[in-house]
Amino acid sequence: MSAHPVGASSSIASQHAGQLARLVDQISTIIVGKRSQIEDCIACLLAGGHLLIEDVPGVGKTTLAHALAVSLGLRFSRVQFTADLMPSDLIGVSVYERSTEAFVFHPGPVFTQVLLADEINRAGPKTQSALLEAMEEQQVTVENQTRALPLPFFVIATQNPSDQLGTYPLPESQLDRFLMCITLGYPDRASERALLQGEDRRAAVDRLQPVMEPADLLLAQQAVLQVHASEALLDYLQALIAATRSGQWFVDGLSPRAGIAVLRAAKARALLDRRDYVAPDDIQAILAQTIAHRLVPVSGAGRGQREQVRAMLQAVPLP
Repeated sequence: MSAHPVGASSSIASQHAGQLARLVDQISTIIVGKRSQIEDCIACLLAGGHLLIEDVPGVGKTTLAHALAVSLGLRFSRVQFTADLMPSDLIGVSVYERSTEAFVFHPGPVFTQVLLADEINRAGPKTQSALLEAMEEQQVTVENQTRALPLPFFVIATQNPSDQLGTYPLPESQLDRFLMCITLGYPDRASERALLQGEDRRAAVDRLQPVMEPADLLLAQQAVLQVHASEALLDYLQALIAATRSGQWFVDGLSPRAGIAVLRAAKARALLDRRDYVAPDDIQAILAQTIAHRLVPVSGAGRGQREQVRAMLQAVPLP
């Protein structure tokens, strides 16, 4: 299937190509040997979504979030989620001040541009759900008053494997708010040697300079919306969505919102690849990261979520 002349590019893609390439290159100097995961992270941000990183401690999840924020010139906040964390600790609280004889709202760490929700599944469900409105509506409601969050607003949540002690599984409604879920994994031998011989990653992040401004990022997010998806491409996407609903692969299929999320992520991936049109390769490249966390394989499949998505992907032909 050819949706566009091979090698074609547009002013839409070329306007942002250099900045996005420098962004990937710079973060790759900090998170060594994980270029594809870095590209997934940036594609998620370009698509206006939020990112969930599920992995063991110590593989660079926090460093990735901090390096991304610094490289984009965005305000950054980190919240360590714990069992005793309350929603007000995240959103903020109104405090009575005698000098004004009135309640004054003190905003919490959610009022930022890049929020790292570290070990999100160590907090209780009430605190987890406090993020729902912020992630979906880019606003929070406190004491019946709605307050807008800064733009752009991007949540990177880290999650420990569910078999570790002291974790609360994220509910389906919370998982659905994350456009992508990725894992970093352990570095390869060469990358780990570079980490062992190099300087401290935190010191390296502190020396980074922004390669994009927040206004540039907002323009790039608008450019994603202009990336073209042909009728044939949409046929392919709908065939994949229908396969998830067939009962052959998963207990329940993708919702329409999830289908839209896949398309947005594929458009962002195309823009990163300097194209103004979506190709089947873009959907295939982001599909597992975009839908696996939303689906439960049928019993007896003998595969994990990602493996089941890849098996389904091989079984669905291009239209």
